[in-house]
Amino acid sequence: MTTAQPLDRLASALAERYRIEREIGAGGMATVYLAQDLKHVRRVAIKVLRPELAAVIGAERFLTEIRTTANLQHPHILPLFDSGAADGFLYYVMPYVEGTSLRDRLVHEKQLPITDAVRIATEVASALDYAHRHGIVHRDIKPENVLLHDGQALVADFGIALAASKAGGTRMTETGMSLGTPTYMSPEQAMGEREITARSDVYALGAMTYEMLLGEPPFTGPTAQAIVAKVMTERPAPIRSRRETVPPEVEDAVLTALAKLPADRWGSAAEFAAALKGSAPGRATTVIRPVAKTVGSPWPLRAAIAAATLATIAAVFFAVRERQRAPAPVTRLFLDLPYLRVRAPTYYGAALALARDGSRIAFITQPPGTPARLMVRERGNLDSRLMEGTEGADGPFFSPDGRWIGYTAQGKLYKVAVSGGAPVLLSDSGAGNVASGAWLLDDRIVFSSNTRLQSVPAGGGKGDVLEPLGSRASSLVFPQPLPRKDAILVTECITNCIRMTLEALHFGTLKRDTVLAGAARGWYLPTGDLVAVLQDGTLVGAPFDLEKLRFKSQPVPLVTGINLELGIIPQMSIADDGTLVYLPVTQSGSGTSTSLIARVGRDGKAAAVDPNWKAAFSSLALSPDGRRLAVSILTGSDNQLWVKQLDSGPLTRLTLDGTLNYRAAWHPDGRTLSFTSNREAGLSHLYDIRADGSSKPERIFPTDTNQVDEAEWSRDRRWVVYRTGVSAGFRDIYARGLQGDTARITVAAGSFDEYMPALSPDGRWIAYVSEESGQEEVYIRPFPGTDRARWQLSTGGGVAPAWAHSGRELFYVNRLDSLIAVEVSGTTDFQAGTRRALFSTTPYVIPPFHRSYEVTPDDRSFLMQQRFGATGAEANRLTVVLNWFGEARARMMAK
Repeated sequence: MTTAQPLDRLASALAERYRIEREIGAGGMATVYLAQDLKHVRRVAIKVLRPELAAVIGAERFLTEIRTTANLQHPHILPLFDSGAADGFLYYVMPYVEGTSLRDRLVHEKQLPITDAVRIATEVASALDYAHRHGIVHRDIKPENVLLHDGQALVADFGIALAASKAGGTRMTETGMSLGTPTYMSPEQAMGEREITARSDVYALGAMTYEMLLGEPPFTGPTAQAIVAKVMTERPAPIRSRRETVPPEVEDAVLTALAKLPADRWGSAAEFAAALKGSAPGRATTVIRPVAKTVGSPWPLRAAIAAATLATIAAVFFAVRERQRAPAPVTRLFLDLPYLRVRAPTYYGAALALARDGSRIAFITQPPGTPARLMVRERGNLDSRLMEGTEGADGPFFSPDGRWIGYTAQGKLYKVAVSGGAPVLLSDSGAGNVASGAWLLDDRIVFSSNTRLQSVPAGGGKGDVLEPLGSRASSLVFPQPLPRKDAILVTECITNCIRMTLEALHFGTLKRDTVLAGAARGWYLPTGDLVAVLQDGTLVGAPFDLEKLRFKSQPVPLVTGINLELGIIPQMSIADDGTLVYLPVTQSGSGTSTSLIARVGRDGKAAAVDPNWKAAFSSLALSPDGRRLAVSILTGSDNQLWVKQLDSGPLTRLTLDGTLNYRAAWHPDGRTLSFTSNREAGLSHLYDIRADGSSKPERIFPTDTNQVDEAEWSRDRRWVVYRTGVSAGFRDIYARGLQGDTARITVAAGSFDEYMPALSPDGRWIAYVSEESGQEEVYIRPFPGTDRARWQLSTGGGVAPAWAHSGRELFYVNRLDSLIAVEVSGTTDFQAGTRRALFSTTPYVIPPFHRSYEVTPDDRSFLMQQRFGATGAEANRLTVVLNWFGEARARMMAK
């Protein structure tokens, strides 16, 4: 009986999962095969360890170390799909990259263009820095292990050298194999040091960059022993003497990386990358320029120098522990962005996003009288670049490599290259209450749409629904990547985001695990921690268990006073390099975290009703006599109803149950209020309560199962108009008679959202907002015969209609954030007359889906929620914290 060949044995052992096609490469440690993944129908590369190496390492150690490296998720690290042991083979599975290796390119081109060499080195440095911060050293950086896919660098083979090194140096020597390649091996690795640090990888990357610039590595020789001898005793030749176009900072960066002593090199791959770009951090050491070898020196002298140098290096490595470079200091600074778009009169996404490497920021800008557009600013640059063709942009997010920006506009999902060019349409279903998306490492984009979370290939193509809307009361927003392929972070937004919960969504099962209640958005950090912004603007964090998808300990406060627009949208971003940027409440005064009630005249002059009364107001309603104000105040995720005697009288709490009690409306008698509450089964329904608190809430229309989110009572006490639906696509307006026939009549309902109903004082007209034209506009219908006619009042966008008590004017807020007064008249047909812009609403809170201001009984002024501490609309000052991770982790560990 013949013994099966190794390839046949391997094919048989993996037949249930993979179909082996052919061998595509072989190296000192492993053989690579092209295969078909039968389950996922994709081509993969299977790397199989050489039998002698597999025997030394052992299956248990191999799988343990591979499992460690499997958690590395970075745009420039080749991901790991699978690993295992089968019929004596140890293997792991990677994506099959259709491209070349850096070695292939060097064979054909010898010397690379300087910009290409610096870019590839920077991308590899980014991957190494990420791995190093996760405690993993590659140990075998070389051109063969850098793949080039669409020009981008992907570092492969994390894990094998780590597993082999832990198997023991003596046993490895017996196999005839060494860890690392002599040409790129650091002196300490060449000497067999057991403790290899990240600076060894920095050396290897320096050697590889040297080769990209000059066409050959810093040290060559006929044998491995000859190369190692040069690594230990000689200095690399100068770079600029052989290629004068190489910038001095690039030469200094590379030669510093090639220093003999680890302590004399760059402290991290990130420092090396920064030095290549001319922004090297301060150093205690000085770069020693290479000195040309003395020609014709007597051999004994050269040998003596070499021996002395070797002895010195050996003494350093074996007698002195490597000094640890002090962590980079935490630095705080301010950044003003031109016309940063906040305070829009509708739901919207975060206005800013950092690239994952912290190299640039994308933000939404909206100068007065212009549409919102996308801008980009590079780190270290004082100027921002406008991205042409991005009108209406919202909710920006970066691709993992930072070269593309995804965003939504006009209800569609786009991407645009950072370098410029026309935006690319990816999906027609990009409309969402809170525009948000995430670009995953597998080149998919997950984004929120009106009623569900969806995904689409980043290159374009058919999208998938990830999570159908399970309840008309909730939606999923703010998807955020996790370093695992089967799950992401999302935020469940319940009842117009009054309640928000951070969750982990599993792609395969669509199961959701609660991570943190009351949190608006979360970010997983490269440090292994997870941070989240609570609805009160506090950033909390703790170490996070990626396998169980839960915190390992109770999250602790890290930063306070982060702005949440509308109490929902955190204006902040975090980069993998430790940069934190956020809009603080104390600087901008925007958001609903803190505001005060102001009486604003038609000329725009404002005066606080009660200067000592500041709170997180979510809605307000003025009594018919103008003497009392019903307000809802948000504390964390708890929203309760209060009544205030104007101006400086007492504040009385009316509601005690439920977490949502808001959008009060006065009955015409001024003694009773209706309001929306979730006090029964967490669903929003309409309730009545006495304004003096002498009664318990009583549900209106108890047999109607529709959720009700706002209401208004006619002055003649004959009608109540109300809006059902609490999520996009389900908002409709109805009315019920309070005398005689109480059957429900339709005011405005259909496939588009309608909300903010407002009855005229004489009850003959009803104004409301509809999105039927593709944007919010104010419409008028006759009442109660609403199907007789319809007129569009606003042009170019409008929200929040309110009638003057005289009935001769109608007010609304236009898309340029101005309060507009329109003269109205008509007996059988509605007629709109002169329009006047009264004042800018920018200093005031104009939340979506419900009017947030009231007209005083004399029609001369308005009660509005004034942003506390507002500083104007032309500039918004961000707080930037550099190297923040160390500080954050210290606080987490100090609890």
